[in-house]
Amino acid sequence: MLYNILIVKYGEIGVKGKNRYLFENKLIKNIKNMLKPIGKFNVYKEYGRIYVDLEDYDYEEVIEEVKKVFGIVGVCPGIRAAKDYDKLKELALAMLEDKIEEGYKTFKVESRRGDKDFNLTSQEMSLDIGGYLVYNVKDRIKVDVRNPEVKIKCELRQNHVMVYSDTVAGYGGLPLGTNGRAMSLLSGGIDSPVASWMIAKRGMDLEAIHFHSYPFTSEKSQEKVRDLAKILAKYCGRVRLHKVNILEIQKAIGLECKEEEMTIISRRFMMQIAERVAESRHCDALVTGESIGQVASQTIQGLTCTNASVSIPVFRPLIAMDKTEIIEVAQKIGTFETSILPEEDCCTVFSPKKPVTKPRLERIEKSESKLDVEKLIQDAIDNIEVEDIEF
Repeated sequence: MLYNILIVKYGEIGVKGKNRYLFENKLIKNIKNMLKPIGKFNVYKEYGRIYVDLEDYDYEEVIEEVKKVFGIVGVCPGIRAAKDYDKLKELALAMLEDKIEEGYKTFKVESRRGDKDFNLTSQEMSLDIGGYLVYNVKDRIKVDVRNPEVKIKCELRQNHVMVYSDTVAGYGGLPLGTNGRAMSLLSGGIDSPVASWMIAKRGMDLEAIHFHSYPFTSEKSQEKVRDLAKILAKYCGRVRLHKVNILEIQKAIGLECKEEEMTIISRRFMMQIAERVAESRHCDALVTGESIGQVASQTIQGLTCTNASVSIPVFRPLIAMDKTEIIEVAQKIGTFETSILPEEDCCTVFSPKKPVTKPRLERIEKSESKLDVEKLIQDAIDNIEVEDIEF
């Protein structure tokens, strides 16, 4: 089938009322960005829909990229031609012949009359085109108006006709950059890239902050985080990555505090640094990959102690997900293979043998009071390395 156009269907934007055009324009821009590696495409809107002209590109390759753009619920490959009712019937027949070859047994026709001057109603068009198709394909496929295996969708618009059938599901969500900004705590693990992706899917622009203990952790582990940020950038547009060395903080905690409190106190420092960097970058929330009870610091008491260190909202999209569910998403978005590469990160290097699982906030705060918290945080922030990562 020689498809020459993609029809892009979007979901929640349709309810945005007066702001709808802002969302649509953002979506068009994001589609063009996603398609840049393949080529330059004409992406435009018409009759409350978004179209992509395919020209000579392979439609399957283009759909594969378009469906990843947040805000899109489906993509339909179609054939568009100059306005001519007989041509519409011919295109419908060509598409049905394709479907018969693919082995489908039942079909129905659905029509839309965008041109109100045309002498048939939508319903009459469906009957007329359906009759024409049945006459031509004889008994090679049956009509089933209630539960057809395939629908042949025919449109007669003001200045063109169009036929399409399949819809490839998109990732849904809202267009990037329509819901503010968030700062994601990005480790080299499986969880944080998935959490970042899920928040971006709700329309938030993302920046990332990564904590390391170089030279205790290798250059390789930072390379790995850059690779993860690069994969995320495919969905999220350019990602600004802030790299923070917390070796001095970890040494100070190791000297002054109880070993079992190491993880939770380190986490609190990370949150406070992330909060300050987020505020300087006009981000409205932090994002973490935490899930209840997954590791010792993620018990409800542990999360309470971490939360208490900041006043900015902390989003945890994976909070109630199982590891298997998280891995499924990681595989779907392409971060899993990179996440499982065996590199040390700052959490594993200094992790205590028996971390406290039910920390009490007042005890943790008492331990922290032995440290010069303000100086440690400021020194870490003063030595941040920043890098913009594009896909």
